Amino acid sequence: MADEKMKLHIKKPKLMTEFREFISKGNVLGLAVGIIIGIAFGAVITSMVNDVLMPPVGLALGGADFSESYVVLKGVDVTVYDNATGQNMTKHIDSFPSLAAAKAAGANTWRYGLFVNTIINFLIIAFVIFLIVKAVGRMSRKEEEKKKPTTKPCPHCDTQISLKATRCPNCTSKLDEKAGAA
Repeated sequence: MADEKMKLHIKKPKLMTEFREFISKGNVLGLAVGIIIGIAFGAVITSMVNDVLMPPVGLALGGADFSESYVVLKGVDVTVYDNATGQNMTKHIDSFPSLAAAKAAGANTWRYGLFVNTIINFLIIAFVIFLIVKAVGRMSRKEEEKKKPTTKPCPHCDTQISLKATRCPNCTSKLDEKAGAA
């Protein structure tokens, strides 16, 4: 009996209970699924731009690859051995065969080609989202049109009758033409 009196009753913190309820709500789970699908969608769009759209655009522009387009802002000084004089010389290099070579040499570059690819990614994603929103809007308008009432209550007996009716089929009361046109 002494052991029973010695037990402590620890209450669950209210915050944890509220957090569990919040997480288990459907809208939070829906948001998580939406974010995951959005990330996957972004990867698909990036692949579409880099692997499908940009190669033909680059070919049309004379074989240009935008991801490799850059300008050297500040070249690098390199020490090279001059065979003719037998001495080390410092040489300034402003031109590199590729972006990777410029980065490896430590040159300061302006990589505008990557920015062009990113802008194209953004425009494609924005256009696809526009099409999705437009399709959802079209579907919701169709649903609203379906929801328009096709019947009205008879002012005399409260029976539901067609909007076009001029006489109630239940109480045979003549309806106003204005009410029938409404």
